[in-house]
Amino acid sequence: MKKQRVLVVCQHYWPESFRINDICDFLVEKNANVEVLCGIPNYPQGKFFDGYSYFKKRKETHNDVKIRRAFEVPRGNNSNPRILINYLSFPFSSLFHIPRLLTKKYNKIILYQLSPVMMSIAGILVGKIKKIETTMYVLDLWPENLFSVINIKNPLMRKLATSVSHWHYKRIDKFVVLSEKMRSRIIDVTGVSPDKIVILPQACEKIYETDVRDKVLQQKFKKGFNILFAGNISPAQSFETIIETAKNLKTDGLSDINWIIVGDGMSKTWLEEEVKKAGLANSFYFEGMKPVADIPKYNGVADLLVGCLVKSDLLEATIPAKVMSYIASGKPMVLAMDGEVQDLINNKIKCGYVGPTEDSKALTTNIKKIYGLSPKQRSEMGNQARAYHIKHFERNLILNKLYSFIFG
Repeated sequence: MKKQRVLVVCQHYWPESFRINDICDFLVEKNANVEVLCGIPNYPQGKFFDGYSYFKKRKETHNDVKIRRAFEVPRGNNSNPRILINYLSFPFSSLFHIPRLLTKKYNKIILYQLSPVMMSIAGILVGKIKKIETTMYVLDLWPENLFSVINIKNPLMRKLATSVSHWHYKRIDKFVVLSEKMRSRIIDVTGVSPDKIVILPQACEKIYETDVRDKVLQQKFKKGFNILFAGNISPAQSFETIIETAKNLKTDGLSDINWIIVGDGMSKTWLEEEVKKAGLANSFYFEGMKPVADIPKYNGVADLLVGCLVKSDLLEATIPAKVMSYIASGKPMVLAMDGEVQDLINNKIKCGYVGPTEDSKALTTNIKKIYGLSPKQRSEMGNQARAYHIKHFERNLILNKLYSFIFG
């Protein structure tokens, strides 16, 4: 089979933890030659990772993937002004890589589109100039995602954000999206033929399918009922709902619950302060940011996995990446989310309970249901989740579909 040469453009890449890392590894497994244009790793903490700077490790290789890093202003304290500067710095600096990229021969260009949509600009221009087919994997649909995170009221600014977003989408050849709602929106915006869009769930790394018992963590959390949240700590995760639920459970006499928070993000400092204000400091354990390889260790001590979202039509239309990882982990889960995820967990898999978004009373009730089960019953729910994952969502199954769509 002909060896494919692929350019991947995404502001975020290894050692940051995003699914594009595993997609690139998969492409290498398929004998592709992969080059990634990305930024300098600083997400979500807002400062450059150890060993990285404006002058260090701008060019490196990881897992046979060639990595070239464009200039990027780190997110800093994750305030709106700093995030805006971060959003603009990478797309602008990526333009200076275009002359070098034009000297290369690529069969395909993949644009892994998180926020901001502008991160794709260099790949779009190279694709147009060299007439190379571009495929955009849309994770954050803009401007809808922007408006859900930042309350932009100025009509002119909203119109500008919409125009910029649609300009990018209208110049893409093929799309990978997460839901039918996103697919319909892309068709409305671009007029692209429906056969140029595929709906695929986000495949999680194989490592989530493994059961790991870490002696240190087992000892640390041997007492009590362990509820684990793993992922980005951001406004979209509705930690207000979790705090209210923790207060409810404590009031109801469930004093042995350990809330284990693994991750970092723009809301972490706020969350730590709110936990103290609520008198819950003894119940919450902030473990910080951990590499993906460490997450199965935390799943190993968890009795229950938890997740919440804020109200959003866009978020309701997808199965969040976190939930995909939770399903593969083989543990029961309780979520406060609307939309497709309710039917998937409550009815199809039956591996936990999903109540309405931002409904702390329902979340409290559902956690108490799992709390009241025997370890054997919880294990059976988790086994149902992993079995469903293997049959419908397994990494190679999903990524082979992605590969066929891009290169077929």
